[in-house]
Amino acid sequence: MSITHNHQLTNTIKSGEILLEAHHVKKIYEAEGKQPRGVRPPTVLEDINIQIASGEFVALLGPSGSGKSTLLRILAGLLRPTEGEVLLKGVPQHGPNPHVAIVFQTFALFPWLTVLQNVELGLQAQELTRTQRLKRALAAIDTIGLDGFEDAYPKELSGGMRQRVGFARALVVEPELLFMDEPFSALDVLTAANLRKELLNLWHARKIPTKAIVMVTHNIDEAVSMADRILVLGADPGHVRVELQGLPLEKRDAKYDEHTRMVDVIYRIMTSPHTDIEELLPKELLQPQTGKLAPAKPVRPYQSLPHAGIGDITGLIELVHANGGRADLYQLGRDLQLEADDLLPLVEATDLLDLADPQEGDLILTETGKRFAEADVLTEKQIFRQQASERVTMLRQILHDLEEAPDHIVPEERYIDQLKQHFSDDEAWTQLETIIDWGRYAEVFSYVEDRGIFRLEDPETLAEE
Repeated sequence: MSITHNHQLTNTIKSGEILLEAHHVKKIYEAEGKQPRGVRPPTVLEDINIQIASGEFVALLGPSGSGKSTLLRILAGLLRPTEGEVLLKGVPQHGPNPHVAIVFQTFALFPWLTVLQNVELGLQAQELTRTQRLKRALAAIDTIGLDGFEDAYPKELSGGMRQRVGFARALVVEPELLFMDEPFSALDVLTAANLRKELLNLWHARKIPTKAIVMVTHNIDEAVSMADRILVLGADPGHVRVELQGLPLEKRDAKYDEHTRMVDVIYRIMTSPHTDIEELLPKELLQPQTGKLAPAKPVRPYQSLPHAGIGDITGLIELVHANGGRADLYQLGRDLQLEADDLLPLVEATDLLDLADPQEGDLILTETGKRFAEADVLTEKQIFRQQASERVTMLRQILHDLEEAPDHIVPEERYIDQLKQHFSDDEAWTQLETIIDWGRYAEVFSYVEDRGIFRLEDPETLAEE
């Protein structure tokens, strides 16, 4: 494995001509309607510089909020960057790129069309005769293992078979670049594993027409098993933190130590967003560089809460405690059958509340975390209340406002308006929902949903404290 800074990618690509490039791409969230004066819209992506070369399989990894899917759509021409440009073989692109085909997570099939008709649909924009379209569609169906299902409708197919139709529809146009947006995440474990294996076999045998593949995934195992190059994105805003050269083909299976070490490294990077990359990688992975590595993400000026429920936080702490107070994050993910996007918010929450500390790919309980794991329900809530009140800025602000209000009632609008100054509308509400969930559990306040108000739990009791 090797590592490079994203501005030095031209030094690492040796597999073929540069097909696609992103130069200083920036994307700012564009809210509907007029932006309030003084409010700066959130930045989704910041200064993205990447290159995709012929002959390579590139995986985009990153936590929620890192803009992986947004970046993929910008590269495909489905979204316009706010700043920067995308080039195909050196030519700036404007609008959808006809040389790119995309496979989505949700299959996106037309239920009233047969398999053959769904696949042929991708050829409607091309100047082909009916016979030519039929010939190419049948060839794509045969390549992807759907021969015999040409006349079946999507409702007759399993999830794995429907996704095969999605692959056939993408490949039938013979794209130079195949983009995949979490293509296996909606499938069960065995089906996903089988489809991944078959796709890789076709790719390595050069039985599909595409020259390069770019895949967005939240599955670290998947990225390590499939990709020649892995770009790990950071969040708030999305940026390329580091590039990792993929493992040799013969070492990508999960049974090899190299695979486990690579997964551990990526977990370490993703759970340490504020730490310099040099401190996170083993010495053998650091190689002489001509440029600087991507710096650690600066601390966000406004606190962002992870999307983690109380029950899941509690369960994770108890599981780590049962393992002796320390657990490997990679193994935790496998034991709990959680993808990185599901596990990392829980890890971030335990770190934020000072219940556990992520270190070198492990999660280690703090002394407070150990007391939390051993406590009865009432003591557990008291500990959570203390940690949340000390470490969650808005929760502390709400409590202060409630104590100061004459009737000990505050409307939610005060806080949602404040959150919208730093997050998109959807994310602002999600942040507020997390605050409500944590505050209710901690018995800091009650929340009356139909009135949209916060109310102090027990003003007299609080005054005595």
